[in-house]
Amino acid sequence: MAHQLKPLPVEEFDAICARLDAGGGSRDDLKAATKHLLALLTQKAPGNSVEVRILPFAAVQCLAGARHTRGTPPAVVEMDAANWVAVARGRLAWKDAKISASGERSDLSPLLPLV
Repeated sequence: MAHQLKPLPVEEFDAICARLDAGGGSRDDLKAATKHLLALLTQKAPGNSVEVRILPFAAVQCLAGARHTRGTPPAVVEMDAANWVAVARGRLAWKDAKISASGERSDLSPLLPLV
C-alpha cells in the first residue's frame, strides 16, 4: 500500500460516529470512519495475506502470512463503507453484512468488532 493509515483521536472518531448514528454524517465522515477502522484492523492484525477493500475509500492488507505484492491476492474482502463501519463497530454481525469475501483467510469475524 502506498501509505499506512493512522487512527483518529478517540474524541474525533466518537464525534464522527455520533453524526453518522444520528443520520447527519457526511461523505467525509464516512470516509474518515472507514479509514480509522481500517487503521485499527491493520494494527490488530498486521500482515499482507488478506486484502480488505472498502469501496470507494480505501484498501489495506492485513493478517500475517504469505506476502501479496501483485495481481489478485489469494484472499480478498470487499464491502461498501457503510457496511464496514457497522461491522467494525459491532453494530452489524459479519454474517448479516453485505460482504464479498474469497480465500481461506477472508473471514475477519474473529477480529471484530474493533471498537
